[in-house]
Formats: sequence, C-alpha cells, structure tokens
Amino acid sequence: MTTAAVGPARSLRPLVGVLASSAVSLTGTRVSAVALPWFVLATTGSATMTGLVAFAEMTPYVLVKALTGPLVDRLGPRVVSWTTDAVSAVAAGLVPLLHALGLLPFGLLLGMVAVIGAMRGPGDLAKSVMVPEAADRARVPLERATGLSGVTERLASTLGPAVGGGLVAMAGPMAGVVVNAAAFALGSLIIALALPRGMGRTAAPATGAGAAGPGAVEPGVAGPGGGGYWRMFREGFAFLRAEPLLLTVIVTIGITNLLDAGFATVLVPVWAQDSGNGPAAIGLTGSAMGIAAVAGSLIAAGVAHRLPRRAVFFAGFLLAGAPRFLVLASGAPLWTVVAVFAVAGFGSGFLNPILGAVLFERVPRPLLGRVHALGDSLAWAGIPLGGLLAGATVALVGLIPVLVASGVLYFVTTGAAGLRREWREMDRLRGRAPAVADEPDRAAEPARG
Repeated sequence: MTTAAVGPARSLRPLVGVLASSAVSLTGTRVSAVALPWFVLATTGSATMTGLVAFAEMTPYVLVKALTGPLVDRLGPRVVSWTTDAVSAVAAGLVPLLHALGLLPFGLLLGMVAVIGAMRGPGDLAKSVMVPEAADRARVPLERATGLSGVTERLASTLGPAVGGGLVAMAGPMAGVVVNAAAFALGSLIIALALPRGMGRTAAPATGAGAAGPGAVEPGVAGPGGGGYWRMFREGFAFLRAEPLLLTVIVTIGITNLLDAGFATVLVPVWAQDSGNGPAAIGLTGSAMGIAAVAGSLIAAGVAHRLPRRAVFFAGFLLAGAPRFLVLASGAPLWTVVAVFAVAGFGSGFLNPILGAVLFERVPRPLLGRVHALGDSLAWAGIPLGGLLAGATVALVGLIPVLVASGVLYFVTTGAAGLRREWREMDRLRGRAPAVADEPDRAAEPARG
C-alpha cells in the first residue's frame, strides 16, 4: 500500500508577516520623509542643506542595494531584513537623542541619514525577495501577492505623509523621527518572530515544468551561499544580461523613475506656485493619486492574474504617465488636474503587481536576491538626479516646455517599449516558476562566471 505525498500545509503567516513589516517600515520612512527635511529647513534655513539630506539617504540606498544581492542570497532574506531594520532603528533613534543633548552637527546628521539609507536598501530588497515564497506558502497567485505588496506600499505612501505632516505640526519634527525609529524596530520584530527560520534561503518553483519539492535548489544554479561574493555577483549580472525582457523593463522603469522624481520634487511644486493654487494643491493632487492607486492595486491583487499582462501593463502606463505632465502644462482648472491625477493613480496601481510577477517567474529563486538587487538599483539610479535635472531645465527654459517635453518623453518611452518583441514574453511564461533545467545554455552561463 502506498501513501500519496502530501505537500506542506497552507500558511498565511509568512505573507502576512512580510506585508505587515513592509507596511510598518514604509510608513515610518514616509513620516520621516516629511519630518527630517522640515527639521533641516527650520534649523538651517537652507534649501541646499535640505536637498543634501535627501541625497545622503538615497545615494547609499541605491549603491548598497546593488551590492548586497549576493549577501541576501547567502545569508537569507529573513536574517538580512530584521538585522538591517534593527540597525536603522538604532541610527534613527540616535538622531533625536543627540539633538536633545546638543550633539548633532549637520555632518553627523548626514552620516546618520546615510546609515539609514544604506540599511534600507538591503532591508527593502530582502522583504521583496521573500514575497514569492510567502505566496507559495499561502498558495496564492504571484499577481495577488505582488498586488497586496503594492497596496501596502501605496497605503504607506498615502498615509505616511499625512501622519508626518500632522505629527510635525503638533509635536515637532523630531517626533516624526522617533516614530520612524519605532517603526523600524517593530518591522524588525515582526520579521524575526512571524517568519519561519530559513525563510527564503532555499526555495523551489511551486508550479510548472521543472518544479521541485520544497526547499530544493534548481540544477545549474548555485544555491544560497554557493561560491564567493564576486562569483555570486557575476552570476546575477550574467543572468540579467541574458534576459532581454528584464533588461527592457529596467531601462523603461529607469527612465520613467527619473521623470517621476523630477515631476514630484520640482515640477509639481513650481506649478503649484506659478498657478496660484498653492501648497494645498500639492497635497490634494498627491492624495487623489495615492487613494486611486490603492484602489487600483486592490483590484489588481484580486483580478490581475486573470488579465492579459501586456495589454493591462501598457494601458496602466498610458493612464499613469504623460497625462499628468500635459494637464499641468495645459493650464486646466484644479478640479481637472485632480481628476487626471486620480485616473493616473488608478492606472499605476496595476503596474507593480505585473512587474513583480514577471520578475519572480523569470528569475530562479537562488539568484533572486542578486538579480533583484541589480535590477532595482539600475531602475532607481536616476531618482537622485531627477530633481536636479528638472530644476536646471526649468531654470533654463521655463516650466511649460519642460512639462510638455517630459510628458512626450514619458509617452515615447513606454510606447516604444511596448512595441518591442521582448514584451510578448510577459504572458508566455505566465504562472511558471523559472525552471533552469529547461534552458541549459542560460543556466550554465552564470556558473562559468
């Protein structure tokens, strides 16, 4: 008499834990994004120093994230997540403490902010890397898991600034930094206590050809901790270089991220000032876009796995991209601007669930940390420069030409990408976890590095 093999029981705890930790830490970060610049501006009166704080956080965020992919794969994302959040909590907590003691010169503040940014990079990476395994354990489609992750990020981006603004107004900017430190500490505890040990260290495809049993490492790919650091780094780079779809995605998102950064940090504030709508219009348009993005992400989490990815993805970009720039350039009344931003937010809610599912399906789990780190860092590389370029071009030619040119560039970038044949792959491997054995040439290439 034989007994059928029984797979592991369904467990929602890892997915809930990853999402809860992300929600807490992201909300704290968004609160701090209001509190710290206001603190610097209020104490120094310098817009340049205020900009340096943002630069000091985002530059190490991008650089360290790019380099820590092999460490995430070697140590495991659970360990990396809770330890980096713990270090971030200490660094953020030192800021109000040193300020209260009168021991916080501007240079030391920049150092603390740089430490937080350097820790946030691998911490955010590690949480993202655990999403596909958490989806496997919960037995939910990847689009649903990545959609819920998108909802978490959108909610944090919508609620965090509102909470931060209110907290700064009532209790001062250092209160927001304290909240950020507490959020990092709570996020660290959630990951350490809610997720099983070894989460993410080894993971096999859950479905599709070539799927193996739980905890298996795919043939032809070095498992977690396999080889030295630079060999692991080269394996991730070689795999990414051999993936035309992922490269096209990274280039497209890199350009749109640069344009979005300039739009949010320079173009919208200048428009609000020039149009006479004032700072309230910035909050109104941002809230409209954020709330609609949450709604779009919730719908995507529920139904995106049934929709054609390519068509939905580029429809989302069509709504989320160029119209925002062009409506500001048109001189339309505020209610029209708010409506366009809301539609843009709704469209943007469908983007990240599809992007996340494509990434997780195409990259073998043992390489996920390395490839994700490189891809994210390249896609984010233009963000620190977006505001600088937008400010310089507005000073040179004026707001309206920059808005029109940016909107056209956004449309051309996403439209031209949609015509490339690589994007057809978005639907071809739908629902399949990457099976390296199916593609021996590509699997062998990283191993030779």
